[in-house]
Amino acid sequence: MTQESQSHGRDDVLACPEDRSPFWCSPYFKVLALLALLYIFFLSIGLIGSAAKLFGKGFAEQLIVTTSNPMVGLLIGILATSVIQSSSTTTSLVVGFVGANALNLANAIPIVMGANIGTSVTNTLVSIGHITRKDEFKRAFAASTVHDFFNLLAVIILFPLQYFTNFLGMASTFLANEFQHVGGLKFSSPIKMVVSPAQHFIVDLTGGNGIITLIIAVLLLFTALRYLVVTLKSIFVGKMEVLIDQYIFKTPVRSMLFGLILTVMVQSSSITTSMAVPLAGAGILTLAQIFPYTLGANVGTTVTAFLASLATNNVAAIAVAFTHFLFNICGIILLYPLKVIPISCANKLAELSIKNKLIPLLYILIVFFLLPLGLIYLTR
Repeated sequence: MTQESQSHGRDDVLACPEDRSPFWCSPYFKVLALLALLYIFFLSIGLIGSAAKLFGKGFAEQLIVTTSNPMVGLLIGILATSVIQSSSTTTSLVVGFVGANALNLANAIPIVMGANIGTSVTNTLVSIGHITRKDEFKRAFAASTVHDFFNLLAVIILFPLQYFTNFLGMASTFLANEFQHVGGLKFSSPIKMVVSPAQHFIVDLTGGNGIITLIIAVLLLFTALRYLVVTLKSIFVGKMEVLIDQYIFKTPVRSMLFGLILTVMVQSSSITTSMAVPLAGAGILTLAQIFPYTLGANVGTTVTAFLASLATNNVAAIAVAFTHFLFNICGIILLYPLKVIPISCANKLAELSIKNKLIPLLYILIVFFLLPLGLIYLTR
C-alpha cells in the first residue's frame, strides 16, 4: 500500500456521519486546516534549502557529481519516486535543492523526468487488487499501465532530445525569467517572510545540524502532502464523483480537463489515476476514456512544483517547475496523436498478465525498482 493510495483507506478521518456533526466537518475548520498544511508545506521547502546550505560546499559538490550523469539522474528520479510513491515529494525536494543552489537546473531535469515514470507505479499497484477476477483484472491492469506506457514513451522520446539540445532547460529558463519580469516571483516574498521565523527557529533548535534539519524538512513535507491530499479530497472529490459516469468522460477533452482539475485539487496524480482503476475494472470506463484523463493528471501534478518554487524566491527553482510542466505538455503533443501505441501496449501486457499472474508482479518489481537500482550501480 502506498503513501498516496493509503489516503483512500483513511479518508474516513474527515468523514462526516449523518447523526452528528463533528468539528472537523465544518468547512471553516477544513479551510483553516488547508492553510495550516500549506504553511507546513512552504516551511518544509525552506528547511530543505537551509539543510543544503548547512551541509556546505562539499555536500553540494557531491550531489551535483552524483547527478551529473543525466542517465543516473533519470534513474534516481524513477527509483526515489517509486519508493516514496509521490512525484510531488520528489519534485518538491528537487525544487528545494535547486533553490538552495545545491543542484543545478541541467542536473535536475532528468530527475524530474524520472519522477514522472516513478509516480505511475501507484495506480499499477492498485490494479493488483483485482487480480483474483480475470476479466476485471485485465481491464483494471490495462487502465493502470496505459499511464506507465505514456510516461515511459515520453521519456524515451524526450530524454535524448533534451540531452542533445537542452530544449527544456532553455524554454523553462525563458519562461521563469518572463514570470519574474511580470512580477510572478514577487508573490513569493510574503510567503518567505511568513515562513522565515519558523524556519530560523527550527534551524537554531537543531543547533545548525544539516542532517537533523533535512530529516525534519522531509517529515514535514511528507506530512503536509499526505494531509493536503486528504483535506482537499474531503472538500472537493465527493461532490464530483456523482458526475463521473454521466458527464465527465463524455469526450477526450472533458476527460483530460477533469484529470487536470481533480489532480490540482487533491495534489496527487496517484490518487487521481488510482480512482479510475476500479471504474475501468467494473467496465464503467474504457481505456480510450481513461487515457486522456491520465494525461490531464500528469499536467495537474506539476502545480505542486510551482507551489514549492514560490517558497524559494529563486528563478532556477521556478524553471524546474516549468520543466515539469513543459515535459508533460510536450509528451501529450507528441503521443496523443499516437495514442494507439500506449493503449495497445497496455492491452497486450494485460492479456499476458491474465495468463500468468507472476507477470504483473515481475513487471512492477523490475521496471520500477530492480532495473533502476541495477543501472545506477553499473553507471557509478
